[in-house]
Amino acid sequence: MRLLLILALSVLTACQSLAPPPLGGRIRDLHNGQALTPRALVERLAEAPRVVVGERHDNPDHHALQLWLLQALAGQRAQGSLLLEMLTPSQQPRVDSVRRLPALPKDLPGALAWSPGWDWNLYGPVVEFALAQRYPLLAANLDAAEIQRFYRQAPSLQGARSNAVAVKDVLLGQIRESHCGLLPESQMPPMLAVQQKRDRRMAERLLQAPTPALLLVGAWHGRKDVGVPLHALDLGASEAPIVLMLAEEGSDVTSAMADYVWYTPAMPPQDYCAQMREHFGQ
Repeated sequence: MRLLLILALSVLTACQSLAPPPLGGRIRDLHNGQALTPRALVERLAEAPRVVVGERHDNPDHHALQLWLLQALAGQRAQGSLLLEMLTPSQQPRVDSVRRLPALPKDLPGALAWSPGWDWNLYGPVVEFALAQRYPLLAANLDAAEIQRFYRQAPSLQGARSNAVAVKDVLLGQIRESHCGLLPESQMPPMLAVQQKRDRRMAERLLQAPTPALLLVGAWHGRKDVGVPLHALDLGASEAPIVLMLAEEGSDVTSAMADYVWYTPAMPPQDYCAQMREHFGQ
């Protein structure tokens, strides 16, 4: 009877994990351009020891898909760990303490010292789900004190890939564009150093984490050609993690950037440059 119950629960879990995703969109295998179903994507990701999922931070669809992916992958194999760009080392003891509680605190963001820079309404469902699982939820980012130190004095990075001029030029271009050309040139090198140290830390944490490991990051951190996967190879990984990029329709995602892309409807355009001009007093 006990064996039958276990089998029944296993089947139920698998069925739940392969439930339809919360929204549609197009999924492409960027190695060959072929379309994939959500089920086929999950089956492929389930075979990888390490997966990086890139997101647009403020897109609700991307967060809904991340939660669905976690649940769907759990129906294929046991998850080893989940890592978040949104968590820092100083928060890890709080995360571990919450995981040991019999129930989640009413003020979970407060218990985790969650940064207000990350919209809890978007990230909360994934965090709450992960804290209820057996696998660890791990910090992947730098602490604020580390960022300040690296900004003041850029450390050297080991590895030919991450030090390539082409890689640094692409990242400098992204930093310049994301600040709408308002960032003084004198601040560009330290901003690049912080960006790359973030990527290096996330790669280190990913390689150290129990597998299968899943890392949720912003799109630029997740890119194969300039982000975490590149640093993983510089750190001696035998193969780069598999990258799934969650992107909006109209975005140009190539095989150099990711292994798979899931296109979601584009959000209404926002004038980020107006906010930047106000920040810089222009």
